[in-house]
Parts: sequence; structure tokens; C-alpha cells
Amino acid sequence: MSNSQKPWWQLPRGITRGLWDYAHAPHIARDYDRYFANYKLFEFDAQVIARHFVRPGTVVDLGCGTGRALLPLAERGFQAVAFDLSQEMLDVVGEKAAAAGVQIDCLRGNMVELGCLADHSVDYCLCLFSSLGMIQGRDNRQRVIQHVRRILKPGGIFVLHVHNLWHSMLDGLGRAWLLKHIPRVIFKRDLEAGDRFFHYREIPNVFLHRFSQGELTDSLRQAGFRIRELVRLDVNRHRELRQPWFLGRWRANGWIAVVE
Repeated sequence: MSNSQKPWWQLPRGITRGLWDYAHAPHIARDYDRYFANYKLFEFDAQVIARHFVRPGTVVDLGCGTGRALLPLAERGFQAVAFDLSQEMLDVVGEKAAAAGVQIDCLRGNMVELGCLADHSVDYCLCLFSSLGMIQGRDNRQRVIQHVRRILKPGGIFVLHVHNLWHSMLDGLGRAWLLKHIPRVIFKRDLEAGDRFFHYREIPNVFLHRFSQGELTDSLRQAGFRIRELVRLDVNRHRELRQPWFLGRWRANGWIAVVE
């Protein structure tokens, strides 16, 4: 049986059919770097990482993609571990690491189930580009955060990016979606607030959960994290939101949270 034919009831915990198909589509991984070649969020979150990841240590990137955040760290002397559901993505990571002459260890798996990583074994952890939001179910997302808390050494740092649910109010299509979404959450109750399915790069029904600021900060604190920095992103996600004190929790396109 091919990966694309796996029955829904055999999918890993928290993984939707759309995400499973996304992870097993070769064109997604092989065209990833070209597709996002000029994406400014990647430049900005690299600056945040460099500001907080000062001393080399062990770093795990959950939902690492093609390793764009790990490669610079490996070149700085960090012991890098790439973790992703997609073997195609990890193959690209391995090829890029070999070309750069650095070591990046690759692990394939579901970030909801991180039992393969020992307690207090890493100094830093990344979960960028709303990789956490691709996990369906609040309990499953909380399980990921709890695992990160478990594997980090005392004083370890976790950098996380998520999208903002309420930013949808700032454009017409987003408001139209919210007007349908909120009553469905309240009355039909088959989705959580912020859950969305959409067609993405030839993959149908890709899932993404958008967070409220309260949901994000509550989830982190519930796991025992202290928020060191909460960066509110501007509309284009390439710099910090100007005047974040003015309705920042609604105006922000998303957040980069740095916690310890």
C-alpha cells in the first residue's frame, strides 16, 4: 500500500490526510527553496534565532523542512538535529549538509510523538513557519509543547512561530471566512476556533490552525515555559509590528515566541 493510500484511521496522531499527502509529495520538498527564495519571514526569524542562540549546543528543529534554519546553526558549530514527517524534506537536508560540509542528524517522525528524544537532552528547539499549526487538535498541539519542555535542558530556549486567527478580520476574504467559521465552531462544533482546510500547491485539504494570542501564551505557560520575548509580526511577516501596543493582538499577522 502506498503512503497516499493509507486509510485515515491509520494516520499518525494529529496528522490530517492533507498534511500526510503534503509530507509525501516530492514536488513540495524539491521545489521548496525556490518557492520561498524571497520570503522575508525566513530572514526575520533567522535574526531572532541569532539573537537568542548565542552559545553552540544541541538544537532540534521540529518540522524542519529543507533545513533552512538549521544549516546556519550547524555552520556555527551547533549539533543540529532535523526532525520532519517528510522523508523527502530530510533527504534535501542531508544533501545540503553534505554540500556545506557540516553534520546534521535527520529523524523522521511525528512531532506529537517525540519519545525518541531523551529528557533534558537538547539546549535549543525550533518549530517555525507555523509547523505547530499543522497539527490538528489542541490536545495534540499541547502534547508537542510538553515534549519540547521535557527534552530541553534547564535554561533551554524554544523558538516558535504561529499565525494569528484574528488577523483575518483585516481583509475581505478573511472576514467572510470568519463569518462562516465562528458559527460553525459554536453550533456545529466539528472544528476548533482557528482550524482551516485549504488547497495548497496541488494538495487538497491541507490543515492549518491559527492561534489567538491568549491561546498561544496559555499553552506555553501551561507547559511550564516563561516567555522571554513575544514578537508581533507585521502584515507582511518581515518585521516586528509597528506600535504593537495598539490592538497588537488583533493586528499582528502572527507571533514568534521565544521562551525558556
